[in-house]
Amino acid sequence: MKKKVIQTDKAPKAIGPYSQAIATDSMVYTAGQIGLVPATGELVEGGVEEQTRQALTNLRAVLEAAGSHISKAVKTTVFLKDMSDFPKMNAIYAEFFGENPPARSTVAVAGLPKGGLVEIEAVALIG
Repeated sequence: MKKKVIQTDKAPKAIGPYSQAIATDSMVYTAGQIGLVPATGELVEGGVEEQTRQALTNLRAVLEAAGSHISKAVKTTVFLKDMSDFPKMNAIYAEFFGENPPARSTVAVAGLPKGGLVEIEAVALIG
């Protein structure tokens, strides 16, 4: 099984010593995506809804760069700065995953990079 580093300019560059994703022959494992605008490296303006939408847009770009698609996600993990934002995040999340969404865990965290409100990572099928 081969290990391939995935990198795309359609998602924010890694802000540390990690890859946007790692792909194998049949799976892709993404790093967490926050609501950074790829062109600026800054958080999108607004609250958790805007950050969730941007994080999922970034996640979709990374998955596509790996030869996958957001509809092929089998597991996601959502990290929230404030669990009271769960309903707002969940509504935006549903727009991206629709029918047959992946398995998901959602956890509250003490902090996220760059002061983000939400971070989302995924494991998806390739092919």
